[in-house]
Amino acid sequence: PALKGRDSGNGFRGNKPESEGKSTCFPSALALAATFDRKTVQASADALGKEFHAKGANTVLGPGLSVHRNAKGGRNFETLCGEDPYLGSQLASGWISAVQSHGVIATMKHFVFNEQETNRGGNGFQWPVQFNSIVDDKTAWELYYEPFRSGVLAGAGSVMCSYNKVSNVSACGNAKILNDDLKG
Repeated sequence: PALKGRDSGNGFRGNKPESEGKSTCFPSALALAATFDRKTVQASADALGKEFHAKGANTVLGPGLSVHRNAKGGRNFETLCGEDPYLGSQLASGWISAVQSHGVIATMKHFVFNEQETNRGGNGFQWPVQFNSIVDDKTAWELYYEPFRSGVLAGAGSVMCSYNKVSNVSACGNAKILNDDLKG
């Protein structure tokens, strides 16, 4: 069937609220992560998966698994990691398994090094995105990749690339991070 994805910052977000009914506002992923409680995270993801399935979506644009190192990051609230890769790796598998148990694909995002939101939206929007992340392999594997690795091992159905450049190449077209690191 066609992919019918919806964003999941705090729950089902439809394009036509009047035709899709009401949606539950779930705690943000960062608030869930702050509980340090796998069962709470799984219960929330289970309810979210049920609601997405009931509304006809078969893809959830989440969980956010970016490790944030900038406290002002505009999408920090969407991540199960905050600034802790170990925490994110411990919570990702339960979130993904719970959502996907309802026939809804979990989409890990944003792969990878998505650190800030400047010039990404609003009046300052520029495309292609101008910010560039340069991260050495040791830091990538020890800090940024671990939550995504956990999600891959849990069987996440898809991955969304990030908006930034990585070593001067768009993350969505970066063979090293997508083919070598993620797929490899």
